[in-house]
Amino acid sequence: MDIAIHSTFLPHDDPEASLAFYRDVLGFEVRNDVGYSGLRWITVGPAGKPGTSIVLHPPAVDPGITEDERRTITEMMAKGTYASILLATADLDKAFDELQSGGAEIVQEPAEQPYGVRDCAVRDPAGNLIRLQELR
Repeated sequence: MDIAIHSTFLPHDDPEASLAFYRDVLGFEVRNDVGYSGLRWITVGPAGKPGTSIVLHPPAVDPGITEDERRTITEMMAKGTYASILLATADLDKAFDELQSGGAEIVQEPAEQPYGVRDCAVRDPAGNLIRLQELR
């Protein structure tokens, strides 16, 4: 079986701030930007890697979600505990410096982890945790 991860979804609560972060700070390409009923879905991905994308989407818009669930999602996003993604880079220190100079909210500076990787962590404007791991 030949399966690849094509897209993953992260919520946003401010499309312009999320767009600026993923495009201008991370350097991702904007692949699609779709509005519907006053909401926006923005697809971004690493330059030169068209097969991998992140869809930044409005949170809790599924019609099957209750008001209590919407409220919980909103609360978890505000705390930064709702969604996360793990990215990788060949030069963690350079990437961290660029994230820091780009104004990313720093959660953890580059460090060797006891589980065998070197990584750092930041939050995007919606509070999503982004762990950035160094490729070895």
